[in-house]
Amino acid sequence: MLAYLIRRLFAAAVMLVVIILVVFGIFFLVPKWAGVDIALNFVGKQADPAAVEGVREKLGLGDPVLVQAWEFFKGIFAGRTYAAGGDVTHCAAPCFGYSFKTEQSVWPVLTERFPVTLALALGAAVLWLLFGVAAGVLSALKRGTLWDRGAMVVALAGVSLPIYFTGLLSLAIFSYGLGWINGEFVPLEQSFTGWFGGMILPWITLAFLYAAMYARITRATMLEILGEDYIRTARAKGLKEQVVISKHAMRSTLTPLLTMLGMDLGALMGGAILTETTFSLPGLGQKVLDAIKNHDLPFILGVVLITSLAVLIANLVVDILYAVIDPRVRLA
Repeated sequence: MLAYLIRRLFAAAVMLVVIILVVFGIFFLVPKWAGVDIALNFVGKQADPAAVEGVREKLGLGDPVLVQAWEFFKGIFAGRTYAAGGDVTHCAAPCFGYSFKTEQSVWPVLTERFPVTLALALGAAVLWLLFGVAAGVLSALKRGTLWDRGAMVVALAGVSLPIYFTGLLSLAIFSYGLGWINGEFVPLEQSFTGWFGGMILPWITLAFLYAAMYARITRATMLEILGEDYIRTARAKGLKEQVVISKHAMRSTLTPLLTMLGMDLGALMGGAILTETTFSLPGLGQKVLDAIKNHDLPFILGVVLITSLAVLIANLVVDILYAVIDPRVRLA
């Protein structure tokens, strides 16, 4: 088990380096090869030539590619200083970039908005796991019944309906119409009940989409596993059906669900743009949308980096959970 963990950690460290280099290539090398002025993208098209030249010097765009890549890589872990003549700007570690438009480092803004996105993703994940997996298991056990058909129709609706539709519909009914739930976001430090009330509808809206997908995957996987030889052997040995399902079938069913959960949670760490926009949540999704509108490239780069790191960490956790759930991983 220890050797397995060391291998996974080493692979994650190598992947981290690769991710940073790929992000550097996407934001600095590809535009250069395409003939795009990178400094102009960073400072904005309305800037005067002197400002553009200053940003070009600060970013070191005239240096060799390897030097630029090293400065970018080193800045993430040790901070970076942008200097042009007498104008010196310091970006403290971890330096995920510096916005020359707003004159602020990207990392503090990301950390300020990240808790909202984290709360949205984790709260929705709890709901979609509870209801999605439960609905999928029951549909597999009651295959062909009214419950099975009804649950799959609801799941199909959840997958098909866009989030902005279900979000606005839930706001119109439960917040504006019935007045049961407060549809406005309240910071947690101000009021827990206000924060919780403002997060319920976003959680349900986001969970409805993912619960539908997880229910369909769970049903299909469970039906396949229930036909395996070891399940028939367990039943032939006289084990109770509850033990067969919970101890034998569910453990195998959870393996593909863990893979999905790691990818989905990691991706949501970069911001659930539609959900945050629909409910006006001040998370990363809203920030990256504003950055795209304002052509604020450093913030887009920062969100790409933090999303990539979140996916990497989520998959590392999933790999460790594999060994806990499935003994075959430990034996391998």
